[in-house]
Amino acid sequence: MTVEINTSLGRIDVSNDVIATIAGGAAVDCYGLVGMASRKALKDGFTELLGKENLSRGVNVKDQEGPIEIDLYIIVSYGVKISEVAHNVQSKVKYTLNQTLGLDVAAVNVFVQGVRVSEA
Repeated sequence: MTVEINTSLGRIDVSNDVIATIAGGAAVDCYGLVGMASRKALKDGFTELLGKENLSRGVNVKDQEGPIEIDLYIIVSYGVKISEVAHNVQSKVKYTLNQTLGLDVAAVNVFVQGVRVSEA
């Protein structure tokens, strides 16, 4: 599926994969976020941490008529306040999608799939 943007010069079709990549890139920039997690359910208590080339795999874009919804599956760093990290991710993703594509985002849902303890 694609999101259609109409301008005075014509129509622009943006695929959900592009939206997911932009959202994933914006989320990874937030402090306290280790990375994106796979959308798959937890298996044996382990989540799959995705690399930078797979940012869109941790993002689900729901586009109905009107504003879109984004689901983000993330892994946070140990010792940070999870609610603050989630709020920062929501704000940054919504702002970035609005600035880059002019999209109205109805909701950014954050699903924390795990906590990673840094190995120092």
